[in-house]
Amino acid sequence: MTNNKKDNSMAKRLISMMAIASIWALTGCNNAADSVDATDQTPEAAATAADSSTPKGESAVGTIDWSLVDSGEKPADPTNYQYPFAIDSQNVRDYADYFKVDAATAQHNLTISMASNEALSKALDQLSETYVSHEVTDGNEMTLIIHTTPDVAASRYDYVLSDDFAKGLILPIEIKPDGKKSDAKAHGEMVE
Repeated sequence: MTNNKKDNSMAKRLISMMAIASIWALTGCNNAADSVDATDQTPEAAATAADSSTPKGESAVGTIDWSLVDSGEKPADPTNYQYPFAIDSQNVRDYADYFKVDAATAQHNLTISMASNEALSKALDQLSETYVSHEVTDGNEMTLIIHTTPDVAASRYDYVLSDDFAKGLILPIEIKPDGKKSDAKAHGEMVE
């Protein structure tokens, strides 16, 4: 129970820091009269400050609440993990060859990529209309990148997967408010 309280406390501090960073990005951190003291802000006060610092007619930069996305799962040790793909399987060898990574990285990435929708669906619950597209990067550093409209604050979170297929593995999630649309074609569309 003590660890859950510490985890909740850490999550609240992280949310508070993200809100304050958003405020600094909006108002500029060099304005002495308008600066926000990070030690005096609760998440609720920081959110209120963000709303009051937004000029009329413009929307506030929203932040994703990672505590609502959190799976509650403990991270697993990837070195002793029982992956669903054998390290010498054809899928793992093909992935390793194509992305120029070692077999262990290929085995890890294949597993995470197949379970990534779990994390994506939780993030989309909050992003709704601000979602533009997403991608899962391959190679040595697999990351779920979610592209949003500019009214969402950039952030990053290490999501621990809870589905049995990849239980305990970590998928980094990055929110990029760049409005980038996917390069993928719709089903049935021909690539020229």
